[in-house]
Amino acid sequence: MDKIYLNEMEFYGYHGVLPEETRLGQRFRVNVIAETDFREAALADDLEQTVSYAEVYSLCKEIVEGQTYKLIEAVAEKISASILEKFSKIERVTVKVIKPDPPIPGHYHSVAVEIVREKHEG
Repeated sequence: MDKIYLNEMEFYGYHGVLPEETRLGQRFRVNVIAETDFREAALADDLEQTVSYAEVYSLCKEIVEGQTYKLIEAVAEKISASILEKFSKIERVTVKVIKPDPPIPGHYHSVAVEIVREKHEG
């Protein structure tokens, strides 16, 4: 299976369990790996036979900057389900949602969740 990567997309959202997270908001980064067969698109050099990166980006932006969720796990689930529903050519998707600046005491780079979802026949 071929893979399309959208790396380190950055958005501003209001997700979290603490009041300041939903009131003040914070940055979120999203990585998406969309698995599809884009051989025909590559051979024909035809966007219609593959997946538009711009449309995947817009969908992720709409979700992260739209409705508020308590858990980044829920954000990742919503993104993956929406991608699989909207893009018929995508068979499997990996979504990583990163919180670079969570309000947790200590020294670390970020916190993140990653999920893998795929279409099931039947």
